[in-house]
Amino acid sequence: MFNKNIKIVIAVLIVAFAVYQFTLNEIMNGIFLILLAGIFIFLYFKNEMILLAFLKLRKQDFPGAMKWLEKIKDPETALVTKQQGYYNYLQGLMISQTNMTKAEKYFKKAISLGLSMDQDLAVAKLNLAGIAMTKRRKREATTLLTEAKKLDKHNMLGDQIKMMKQQMKKI
Repeated sequence: MFNKNIKIVIAVLIVAFAVYQFTLNEIMNGIFLILLAGIFIFLYFKNEMILLAFLKLRKQDFPGAMKWLEKIKDPETALVTKQQGYYNYLQGLMISQTNMTKAEKYFKKAISLGLSMDQDLAVAKLNLAGIAMTKRRKREATTLLTEAKKLDKHNMLGDQIKMMKQQMKKI
């Protein structure tokens, strides 16, 4: 919604006004304003559009998630580096339904920018392994599958990894 720099400026202005309220002995107003500034600081690190896209994705509403992602016009200026990684990760998940080549580009960019959670990184590498397998790059798919297995600490992707290994034997 707002550029990342505008969010910080708004938070600083709200904190400055909160300090002014504290000097006037309006303690409750100051506390409320500090909490309000905390919301803008939170939204600096966690973009609201990406959060809403994850919510839609959780409900298996791919067009709805894509709609929220499209509201981010310029990800390089509007998002912090980790958010750019998740933006590309979500774009890769959406586009992998239709265009594997384009999805591969998004997944590779998401991995290079970094993802916070190991599980998300494992899903990205698993998708990349599937794309490499469809393009007959068996060695790359094998390394990506082993990396995904290492990152999958809770064994949530175990069945998918086993299934891909069985399919790779046929290639």
